[in-house]
Amino acid sequence: MTPPLPRKPAEHVERALCVLAHPDDVDFGSAGTVATWTSAGTEVTYLIVTDGDAGGFDETPREQMGPLRRAEQQAAAAACGVEDVRFLGYPDGRLELTLDLRRDISRVIRQVRPQRVLTSSPERFWDRIGASHPDHMTVGESTLRAVYPDARNPFAFPQLAAEGLEAWTVEEVWLTASPRSDHVVDVTDVVELKFAALKSHVSQVAHVADLEQFVTGWMRENGRRLGLPDGRLGEAFHIVHTA
Repeated sequence: MTPPLPRKPAEHVERALCVLAHPDDVDFGSAGTVATWTSAGTEVTYLIVTDGDAGGFDETPREQMGPLRRAEQQAAAAACGVEDVRFLGYPDGRLELTLDLRRDISRVIRQVRPQRVLTSSPERFWDRIGASHPDHMTVGESTLRAVYPDARNPFAFPQLAAEGLEAWTVEEVWLTASPRSDHVVDVTDVVELKFAALKSHVSQVAHVADLEQFVTGWMRENGRRLGLPDGRLGEAFHIVHTA
């Protein structure tokens, strides 16, 4: 019996939701891809679980870091054509897999009603341990649980139904920083938008002299590994079909 051909992601969706742990997570891994989506007419929403208040490299007072990073993420989103940016305000560096977090992500899924959700991989990436921040894996697992079964189950989290939020089935999930990456998006033609988004995170990258060179090398390797023509730049994902 011939095995079925791998399913490809939808060519276009009306709405996409990106759920990441920290301001700048979406931009390092996915800003180019998001720019291709918004340019094609997809409405993209960012849901950032923390304010990133444990980040930074200088003496910025801690009470200022969260609001600063929120503003940086808003600017980065605008560079990629994203206007709807939401924050849950959970503590940076202390995320745990809880029912409250699942409920809060499910709420936004039901509000936005996306056909596609992008989030971080819940699997540890042993070859790139920096990609496997505990907050990243926690948000990835929480989001997958929110996608299935929580957001689609009308009887999960009754308070959401009481808020008038009907169940919603997400059709596909794109996982970033995954050891199982099987799909690449060619972002060569929008790479300047990605760099503009990354450079918006001044509190995180101002001290990185070779930022563009580092990120370009990383994307070039993604393209090479996943079949783009020589020299093209790619962002890599593991696609999970959920409907």
